[in-house]
Amino acid sequence: MAAPMDGPPLSSARETDETAHVVDDAPGTSSATTTSMPAVSGSTATIALSEAKLVCVEYPGCVTNVEKMLQTVGGEQGVSKTYAESVKRLELRFRPQDPFCHPVCGNRYSSTNLLLRVRRRTRKGNRADSQITMEILGLIGTTYKFQGMADFQYLAVHSQPDGSQMSLYNKIILRQPEKREFFDNDVPLFIPPPIFSRLDSAVDYYYRPDIQHKEGYMPPVTSKEHLIGMSRARRPHNAIFVNFDDKEVPSEPLEAAKLNWRKICHHPSDVKAEEEMRQLFEKRPIWSRNAVKANMDIHPEKLKLLLPYVAYYMLTGPWRSLWVRFGYDPRKTPEAKIYQVLDFRIRCGMKHGYGVNDMPVKAKRSTYNYNLPTTLNKAGPQPASLKEITKESAPSMPKPAVPRYKLKESAYIFREGMLPPYRQMFYQLCDLEVDRIKTIIHRNDGKEEECDERDGWCPPRTADELRDIISGMITQIVRAKRPVSLSSRPKRVSAGRRRADSGEEEEEEEDDDDDDDGNYQPSEGSDNEMETEMLDYM
Repeated sequence: MAAPMDGPPLSSARETDETAHVVDDAPGTSSATTTSMPAVSGSTATIALSEAKLVCVEYPGCVTNVEKMLQTVGGEQGVSKTYAESVKRLELRFRPQDPFCHPVCGNRYSSTNLLLRVRRRTRKGNRADSQITMEILGLIGTTYKFQGMADFQYLAVHSQPDGSQMSLYNKIILRQPEKREFFDNDVPLFIPPPIFSRLDSAVDYYYRPDIQHKEGYMPPVTSKEHLIGMSRARRPHNAIFVNFDDKEVPSEPLEAAKLNWRKICHHPSDVKAEEEMRQLFEKRPIWSRNAVKANMDIHPEKLKLLLPYVAYYMLTGPWRSLWVRFGYDPRKTPEAKIYQVLDFRIRCGMKHGYGVNDMPVKAKRSTYNYNLPTTLNKAGPQPASLKEITKESAPSMPKPAVPRYKLKESAYIFREGMLPPYRQMFYQLCDLEVDRIKTIIHRNDGKEEECDERDGWCPPRTADELRDIISGMITQIVRAKRPVSLSSRPKRVSAGRRRADSGEEEEEEEDDDDDDDGNYQPSEGSDNEMETEMLDYM
């Protein structure tokens, strides 16, 4: 099937003994550009080259009815809509009238083919006297090929106790306006997923045997119940993990950590990176990994080896997920209060000024951005422009080195008027550069008595107050950007009326209770930095 890009999508041969062929424009062949003419004696012919642009669909079936075939691919409108989106795959449903039919998808390919129409006319009673004419209908620049398997099909039927099957299509599909009785009927539950299989092509999964460790190997004890893949070999980064309940802190790194860093510390840039790292920890004894990456330009793999060489990692307590300088115990130093961590997560809900699909910070990974097999992401290289090539080839003064791995300040610092780059952030209290927040942090200076595992050297519920302030500031930023849409929101009603109105507002009240209790659930797609960083060393 071939369709023009603009205009009617199909050109079909309807004359007697008339066929249309897709011809590959292979190397070594040529097409003349003279006018169309009758058949020429011999094995060659000269025909005109049409300028019409066509789209080819290699239909996976024997077509006997063109109209029914078009319905399976969504009709002319469906094909045109799919062609308009370059990352969209062409869906073919063999049961187009069934809304629960899962499609087989065709991939989009660039092609350089011709659509050739061949006519053969014969005289009645003398088939030996025939005349053959050829015509190029257009150039095919895009071809859709169905090379994958169709998804699993699940019919809308219900098994009766006697073994018979009852169709549910007339009971669950609204074909016309119905009265209330239609919706009050008892119908078996039928909620199939949008897809059963993410992949439509067969792949080989190579199962690997368990890792055979050397004699005397002991699996890690820290947080063993929260780790997966314990059968794999331990990563050779040799970091020291410390819990809040541990009596002492290490004063120097493991010998294996020293050896690992000395193996790669040969280049002057590595020596310079080590000096910068030691200066950072002399200036400030506790750092998060993002804060280090925002103050140093170092390769992430080298950073994994350098951090265990100068600091140990806190697993629990108010300094969890942070790197602490060897020999420094923040549990014995009230001044370490400003280095405590604040686990902040952007709250979701219309009462905060935005909904799930309207979050001010987009998720890095989210189920709402889940791609069905109908889409195909092909991130190809961008062609270089002549302007860029000329600019690169022209002689110029040497430019200063651009940081390749350095993060922005927003990766660990929060200021007024600033949005966090991620939905979940691990801030240190000293990096919250807001006057109201600093006042709360330092309100008990000189009165610290005991370091608590939850609040550290701060008064109880301090973290909850800081989260409320940051959430309020983010809400103000969103309102400043969209004052019209937010000012038109209805005012909140009382709790009694809220329960009577709708379940959605009841759920909103439950969210208020959660906020009061301080239970902050991670946002959709948030990246838990603590877990991912810990797995780098386990």
